[in-house]
Amino acid sequence: MDSPGPTAAPSRAPLPSRLQLPPGSWPTLYEGLCARFPRVGAAQWRSRFARGLVQDAAGRPLAMAAPWRVGQEVRYFREVAQEAPILARESILHVDADLVVVDKPHGLPVAPSGQYVNETLLARLAAALGNPRLVPLHRLDRATAGVMLFSARPATRDAYHALFRDGRIEKTYEALAPALPERAFPLVHASRLQRGEPFFRMAEVAGAANSRTRIEHLAAVDAGVWHYRLSPQTGRKHQLRVHMAALGAPILGDDLYGGAAAGEKLQLLARRLRFRDPLSGAERAFSSGLALHRPAVQA
Repeated sequence: MDSPGPTAAPSRAPLPSRLQLPPGSWPTLYEGLCARFPRVGAAQWRSRFARGLVQDAAGRPLAMAAPWRVGQEVRYFREVAQEAPILARESILHVDADLVVVDKPHGLPVAPSGQYVNETLLARLAAALGNPRLVPLHRLDRATAGVMLFSARPATRDAYHALFRDGRIEKTYEALAPALPERAFPLVHASRLQRGEPFFRMAEVAGAANSRTRIEHLAAVDAGVWHYRLSPQTGRKHQLRVHMAALGAPILGDDLYGGAAAGEKLQLLARRLRFRDPLSGAERAFSSGLALHRPAVQA
């Protein structure tokens, strides 16, 4: 079933966050969660346990004294007192029993994090489609727009995850960034990426490359800005943003790697995903209908 067009904004029950318990020496689940998420506060965790908001994978409430079992999946419900509304709307490109494809706008988080719980793409889709089992199959930063895939059914989830894990999906992005007239295109930029400082940034370091991006020049937007096509051959966090910045052309609106002014939209768009469906064997391709825009120059 195809369902084009933006989703409505129905009332939404909060979706749980999921955590697979990592190695740790905490004797109880309560102590481990307090240690893992110190900013939440012990009193808040006690309240969540008391109200049944910490659960096992089947949705059964867990006790504070439950042991910390490495590898166990725990669901917990985050709460934000005053969640800022996000006006940008997503468009559903495709829905079937196993797969949901969405065109995500700039500025909309994919899953609950930070100050957002309900104002997320996952919560909106779960409410609109009546399917709390939806899971994103890959990442898109909140600042990035474009095509995203969601698994709709646990039984077939791993088959679609394997497309990304095994590099069997063709991902095409577009970006606006400063012109690079001294370079010959297309080019492939390869480097080793690892977590930088602060922790949410990535950095290029010496060593064998673990990230590769093919970069093409599509057109000149004006004298100082070009329109690029970016084809990541690996899937590292912030890979496209770091690679463009390393070439001396940080993507417009990139406040992490390009020094953009606050409030500018990141001009990065996941334009197209193409793959052979692991269930039917059919070739499938989905494209974003969104556009990139050069930020207005301040007088």
